[in-house]
Amino acid sequence: MDQLFSNKLIKEPRKADNIEFRALEITDFEKGFSELLQQLTEAKFEKSKFLERFIQMKNQPDTYYIIVAEDITTNRICATGCLFVEKKFIRSCGTCAHIEDIVVDSRYRGKNLGLKVIEHLKHIGNTLGCYKLILDCDEKNVKFYEKCGFERKGVQLSCYNTTIIPKAKL
Repeated sequence: MDQLFSNKLIKEPRKADNIEFRALEITDFEKGFSELLQQLTEAKFEKSKFLERFIQMKNQPDTYYIIVAEDITTNRICATGCLFVEKKFIRSCGTCAHIEDIVVDSRYRGKNLGLKVIEHLKHIGNTLGCYKLILDCDEKNVKFYEKCGFERKGVQLSCYNTTIIPKAKL
């Protein structure tokens, strides 16, 4: 199975109540990965784009860790989250992990899947030796992330690119 990273990094147990937590696999597009992300934000993409991005991420080992929760009774992805590793010069050339794109399918909410996704991602970050794990969230989600062991620190600011310029061909 072509997966983004080794499932050995995922915290045990990886299966409970017909839900399996594992690394994103190249076949997950057919299992509703794009549709699930659309419950979080604009995330509609064709299979060809999924495959292209999957390969780009896989070709950057030790950087991208996307986990999914699959309902093994329906073969559908019902939750996901991403951890990516930033290589730093500070902290003795340490690494910092960013947690992004946490979403649980609306039909599965209230089953602690979001908490379990975060626990698995925190385990990966700790296993990789990241000196900190950070995330940004909407104000309405702060209490959830505090339950997951995060605390408020600093202020987040964003600057969105309003004019996307096509990539130059190299």
